[in-house]
Amino acid sequence: MNLAWCVPGAVGGSEEYLVRQIRGLITGEIVPTLFVPRGFAVAHPELSERFDCIETKDDGTSRPRRVLAESTWLFRRTGDFSLVHHGGGTIPARHRTPTLLTIHDLQYRAFPEHFGRRKLAYLRAMMPRSARRATAIAVPSEFVKSTVCDAYDIAAERVHVVPHGVEPNLGQDATPASELRTRFGLGDGPFVVFPAMTHPHKGHAFLLDVMEKHWSRQGVRLVLIGGRGSGEDEVARRLAEEPLSSTVSRLGRVSVADRDGLIRAATALVFPSQYEGFGAPIIEAMALGTPIICSDRACLPEVVGDAGLVLELDADRWAGALDTIDSHRSALVEAGRSRVNRFTTAVSAAALTQAYRSVVS
Repeated sequence: MNLAWCVPGAVGGSEEYLVRQIRGLITGEIVPTLFVPRGFAVAHPELSERFDCIETKDDGTSRPRRVLAESTWLFRRTGDFSLVHHGGGTIPARHRTPTLLTIHDLQYRAFPEHFGRRKLAYLRAMMPRSARRATAIAVPSEFVKSTVCDAYDIAAERVHVVPHGVEPNLGQDATPASELRTRFGLGDGPFVVFPAMTHPHKGHAFLLDVMEKHWSRQGVRLVLIGGRGSGEDEVARRLAEEPLSSTVSRLGRVSVADRDGLIRAATALVFPSQYEGFGAPIIEAMALGTPIICSDRACLPEVVGDAGLVLELDADRWAGALDTIDSHRSALVEAGRSRVNRFTTAVSAAALTQAYRSVVS
């Protein structure tokens, strides 16, 4: 499995997606060899203890060096494998076959303005070529499957949906709500949590509009967790002004235990994204017993199902969403706990195994 691009902590949900799939393989019959950047094995000891992790010479942060290594170093080392799985959306110019290619999404086509000039040019050149070279393709949702088939004229039978999965022990070490409220100064009132980097498509600006117009007046606090993205400056500017400065808590990156505790203690997980290939925090909320309020864009209705409210990105439509959540909380929590059984690491690993078998059969 080619994970040379997977810099720990730097590539967002795609790292968690593949790492969880690999964890699901631990008890199965497939034993992959992982080709990873320097530092990956230390960041994921549960994988390096079980599988061979062959590290590249650098940390994977330089795209030109990584692309060169994939076409030389990786090519030489994968000659004896029956299948090479490229997990980052592209296949090197020089590569072994057969191949499985994971495509996480086609956001660069939907929102090209959110990408730098060089990266956009790279994706436009490499992704269509890679999709057509691949023996088979893995995607996280039916939404992404349809966009890949339409964009690159790929036959549907070549594309396998391999969903995100959550571990059965998710939340067992979650930080207690009382500790989180004290440490982060959240007070005693209701709060909603939004776990996402501050990229423009994630919807922070929309959510701040909802807070300004409606939720701040209702005594609701918004808790933002996640790293800094390309929209960070605008988010920070708005958070410096009232009423947001006193009703929004910007916590940045937090530990897994704190993340799980915050989601579990929240009135709802909110997810107003304009574009997602899957949206892993949604199934984390289901597993933790928290209802969801999300947009009606991209894959989100497909993933949420009946475990939350799916709303248009209209601030007035979101005004009474928390009242609806309160009125139907038990039913939504129950629906989420049932629905999350479709999205476990075991289910994800089984779908990946089936995709492998389709390639080598």
